Amino acid sequence: MTVMETTSTPADICASAPSAHPRPEGQDRYTISEVAAFTGLTAHTLRWYERIGLMPHVDRSHTGQRRFSNRDLDWLAFVTKLRLTGMPVAHMVRYAELIREGDHTFEERQELLEATRRDVRTRIAELQDTLAVLDYKIDFYAGARRAPEGPGA
Repeated sequence: MTVMETTSTPADICASAPSAHPRPEGQDRYTISEVAAFTGLTAHTLRWYERIGLMPHVDRSHTGQRRFSNRDLDWLAFVTKLRLTGMPVAHMVRYAELIREGDHTFEERQELLEATRRDVRTRIAELQDTLAVLDYKIDFYAGARRAPEGPGA
């Protein structure tokens, strides 16, 4: 069973429409090295995600090798976006737990995402302020180079 095989809706899998997959449904069994290459995550990170409950229920082959699906790739794409927001890993694990618990956790999931959105908006405002300072300093140095040198120049 993959991480998202619950009563939850497909919208829980990713932030937007899933990206194109390397293989069509039904032929979507990826090794950990293939997933690492496709996602940019390391095999170590993928194993860690599984160990902490962020990527649970990864199918295994008869030899015990992990076999990831397109749904797993979609989930990893969403988790990667959550990491970019700065959401703590513990909150991401909690979000994954809530999904597994079922649809009755929609409100708590929404609250987690809204708190993350507030944090992201705060960071964006801070970065915009920082960018304004950088732009000011760059303009200052560009103007200083164009200024005439010495008196009467």
